[in-house]
Amino acid sequence: MEKKTGTAATKAKNKYNAANYDRLSPFVRKGKKDRYRAAAEAAGYSLNEFMEKAMDTLAEQILGE
Repeated sequence: MEKKTGTAATKAKNKYNAANYDRLSPFVRKGKKDRYRAAAEAAGYSLNEFMEKAMDTLAEQILGE
């Protein structure tokens, strides 16, 4: 049986994402994801935006950029 591939739109999105984004997959202890998600929602951010802002802030403090 032949494996089905995604639609043309999905392939295009995957190609765009691969060219324009780096992927991070952090692991956090159980329960922290819900805490981070709640904080992100309270601040009006997606979880991804919240994590990126947090990492940017910490990197600026450490690197002084």
